[in-house]
Amino acid sequence: MPPGPPASAAPGSVTRGRAGTARALAVEALVRVEAGAFSNLVLPGLLAASGLAPRDRALATDLVYGTLRHQGQADHLLALVADRPLVTLDPPVRAALRLGVHQLLAGVPPHAAVGETVGALASGPAARARSYVNAVLRRVAELGPSWPWPEGEGPAALAVRTSHPQWVVERLQQDLGPADALRTLEAANAPPPVTLRPNPLRTTTAALAAELEAAGVEVALGTLVPDALLVRGTGDLARLPAVAEGRATPQDQASQAVATAVGACPGEDILDLAAAPGGKATALAEAMGDTGRVLAADLRPGRARRVLEAGRRLGLASVHTVVADGRAPPVRPGAFDRVLVDAPCSGLGVLRRRPESRWRLQPDDVDRAAGLQRRLLTAAAGAARPGGLVAYSVCTLTRSETAAIDEWAAAELPGLVAEAPPGSPWRPAGRGAILLPHAAGTDGMYLLLLRVTG
Repeated sequence: MPPGPPASAAPGSVTRGRAGTARALAVEALVRVEAGAFSNLVLPGLLAASGLAPRDRALATDLVYGTLRHQGQADHLLALVADRPLVTLDPPVRAALRLGVHQLLAGVPPHAAVGETVGALASGPAARARSYVNAVLRRVAELGPSWPWPEGEGPAALAVRTSHPQWVVERLQQDLGPADALRTLEAANAPPPVTLRPNPLRTTTAALAAELEAAGVEVALGTLVPDALLVRGTGDLARLPAVAEGRATPQDQASQAVATAVGACPGEDILDLAAAPGGKATALAEAMGDTGRVLAADLRPGRARRVLEAGRRLGLASVHTVVADGRAPPVRPGAFDRVLVDAPCSGLGVLRRRPESRWRLQPDDVDRAAGLQRRLLTAAAGAARPGGLVAYSVCTLTRSETAAIDEWAAAELPGLVAEAPPGSPWRPAGRGAILLPHAAGTDGMYLLLLRVTG
C-alpha cells in the first residue's frame, strides 16, 4: 500500500499555476461541491475568473462533471488500493484522487492522468500530499483497463458499475423494472446535450439555426420538440449572443414539451407555482405572444429574481413574479386559466445534468417531496377557474412522485378530471405519462394534465 499523506496536509483552496490549470480548477470546483455548492453555479464563476483558454475551460468542465458522475466507481477502485479510507483524507486530496481515477476510466493514458493530476496540486497545503496521490493513482492504473467491477445483477453490484447509491438502484428497479432501471442509470452517466429553445418573438427556428451555424456551432433539430435545437461547440452559453440577447433559452426538450402541453393561449392568466429558474414560465409567456399574464411564484427571493431576470432577457413584459409559498399562494381562488405545478422533487430524471445530486439524496427525500407535491397540487386546484387546466410535472421517475400522486389526486381532488397525456415516446403512468431518459435522449419527466370540472 502507498504511504499515507503527511499529517500537516490541510483542506483549502487549490492555487492554480501554469501547469495543469484546468485540472487544478477542477479540483477546486470538486472541493466546493463536496462542501455543499452546486456544480452548475460554482463552476461558471471559477471559469470566469480563471483566464483559461476556451479549450481548457471545456476540459475543466468535462473533468468536473465526469468526476461527479463516476465518483462511485472511483471510490470503489480507490478502496482497493489505498491504505486510508477516503473519508479521512483532506478534501483537495480526495478530490484529486477521484479526478485522477475518472481520467483513467475515461481512457486517458496513465502517465498523463497521474502526472497532470499530481501537477494540479503544485502549490498550497495540498501540495504536500503529491507523493501520496501519485502512489495511489499508479496503483489504480495497474488495476485496469479490465477494471475489477463486482459481478452479478444485484443492486450492490449495479450501484458500483453504474456509479449510484445502492438505494437509488433499488428504488428504480422497483418502480421501473430491471431493464428500464439499468438504462436510466446508464443514461445518467452520459453528458447531456445542450438544447436551445428559440424565442419566437425575436427569431425563428430556421433563423436561429443559421445564426448559430454561421458562428461555427453544430446544430441539429430536436426529435421530441421539433423547434428545439441541439447544439455543440457553443462555448459558454451565457456569452453566446443568441442567449445573451434573448433570442434563445437553454432548456431540455422534456421541459419544453411540458410547457407546450400546458397549451397556453394568447391573453390568458397563468400561474406557475414553483417557477425558478423560469424556463417554463418564460416558455408559456412566449407561447402567448407576450400577452396575458404569467404569475411566477417562488418561495426564495433570489430564485424569484432569477425568473424576473430571465423574462427581461427575453423581452417579456407578461412575466410577473411574487415571492410566495406555492402551498398557499396569495391569489384569488379560481383566478387562473391554467396553473402549472412543476414541483420540487427528488430529481432522479436529471442526474446526468445534476450529477452531485445522486450523492446528496437520501431515501426519505422522496417521501418528503411527495408530501410537498400533494400540497402544491391542492393549491393549484383551488387557483384554477372552472374549466381551467392544472398541469403537474416532476423531473423524477419514482412511483411515489408520479403515478402515486395521480392516484392520490383521483381520490382527494375529484373536481379534477384527467386529460389525455402525450403519446410515444412518453408512456402511460397512471392517468399521466412518464418520459424515460433513454426514450428520446432527454431528461426524465412525468406529466399529468387535469381539467377543473366546476
